Amino acid sequence: MEKDKVIPTFNPYELESDLYESAVPMSSFTTTAHHIFHINRIEDYLKIIQFPLKSDLQPRRITVFNFFFLTKGTSTRSKGLDTFTFGENTFFFVPAHQITTHEFISEDVEGFYCHFNLELLTSDYRLKELLNDFPFLDFNSYPLLVINDEIKSYVLPLLERLLKEYQSDTKCRNSILRTYLIALFTELKPFVEQSKTVSSNAATAITEQYKKALSEHIYQKQKITDYAELLSISPNHLNKCVKKAMGKSAHDVLNDMLLLEAKVLLKQTNLTVSEIAYKIGKNEISDFARFFKSLTNMKPSEYRNMG
Repeated sequence: MEKDKVIPTFNPYELESDLYESAVPMSSFTTTAHHIFHINRIEDYLKIIQFPLKSDLQPRRITVFNFFFLTKGTSTRSKGLDTFTFGENTFFFVPAHQITTHEFISEDVEGFYCHFNLELLTSDYRLKELLNDFPFLDFNSYPLLVINDEIKSYVLPLLERLLKEYQSDTKCRNSILRTYLIALFTELKPFVEQSKTVSSNAATAITEQYKKALSEHIYQKQKITDYAELLSISPNHLNKCVKKAMGKSAHDVLNDMLLLEAKVLLKQTNLTVSEIAYKIGKNEISDFARFFKSLTNMKPSEYRNMG
């Protein structure tokens, strides 16, 4: 058994199945293009479902890129270890394969949800060029983009056009979806620097590098000394920086990431509890069970079977 085995993720078909299981009439929301692109008005969607679905609150990976754009109301979503509450005129981007949860959405919310397969864009772009031009699509990017009212007046027609094309179902043209997505992202690009948080000191910068490293190497590196070596600093200095920036130790943050991965594996794979324990560095099931219960107050099997 290899620790770096690729972990299954939710794909668009599984997302659709999850909604069907919740008795949601999806015929008005999904079309034949759903596997490569989807868009809907959030307020229309919320008229027929009761938020949250069981899958919203559980950490999960999805194989497609997705974003929310709010024109009204507020929402709380996570990306990796960080949680964000955002409001109107704000985009929230989640790159493919990043772990996310959707924790809250206000009753008065309005806006758009969209997901897309990267292949829709890379047929014209090379991946490196795409990420350089639109850094908010990068795996470790800051997820929020706040725009002003002027740009909003340009963005809304682009989203409406994408929605109209998507709803044409079998007549939906990938070339049109691609063109309007690129136009949308081009409008958003100037707001990248304005929206992201500023690393005001060295401790914050090192902590962000640490969290990025955790998201990339957690299955291969599960000791603080490994990450200190990766960042070319001492374990003590790493711990001091993380403590200053986050109010918790580097070890606690490492455990947070291990727990997040364990939750995803329990819910999205058929791996046994023993296999999951091994993947996150717990060679004995009893060690994993104690670790999981100490942070969640439940056994791994209870979390897996939880509705």
